[in-house]
Amino acid sequence: MGVVLLVRHGQASFGADDYDVLSETGIVQSKRLGVWLADAGLEPTALLHGAMRRQRDTANAMAETAGWSVAPERDEGWNEFDHLGVVARGSRLRSSDAMDRRAFQEAFVEATTRWSGGEFDDEYDESWPAFVGRVAAALERAVARDGVTVVVSSGGPIAVACASLVDPEASAAELPRLWNAFNTVCANTGVTRVITGSTGRRMLTFNEHSHLARDQVTYR
Repeated sequence: MGVVLLVRHGQASFGADDYDVLSETGIVQSKRLGVWLADAGLEPTALLHGAMRRQRDTANAMAETAGWSVAPERDEGWNEFDHLGVVARGSRLRSSDAMDRRAFQEAFVEATTRWSGGEFDDEYDESWPAFVGRVAAALERAVARDGVTVVVSSGGPIAVACASLVDPEASAAELPRLWNAFNTVCANTGVTRVITGSTGRRMLTFNEHSHLARDQVTYR
């Protein structure tokens, strides 16, 4: 039986000139996850991450703290979608509100609903169907490996994987609703466990984050 752990990256630097950098909290979250996994006796046979800096740095901090010897590998299939581009094309967010977390979250929901609706695919650099297909292929590569594979990705790809696992027969109209339900509650460094056995693949747990103290739990 193979096991895949899907890990959301640590908190990024919202509002900074470069969002794709772990915040101080994000670094702490990543290290605490490494300790937690090491204490549980987990020793992965593979460690994958997307091409984004926040994903890579989470993987490295986690592996270093856990004392793992496995070399991280990059798989761009686990990259997050271009959320800033999606928000810019599909919301009424004013530039003066871009630094406000609540205003940004409202714009994010509005924009991703439009993006995943499928009516405006040609307006985006990566359409919703292309994103779903990319993540599905990345998940296939991960579950094909033997042993325990740890994947560091982002909320969007992990939520797509979860949606497809809980309802493999979801229609094109149903999948975005399931995706949004998972995506809105993915905690930074939350762990989702996927097992593959004789009966196929299943999501065993979702969004484990008991390694974090209450004041360290973040969602963006």
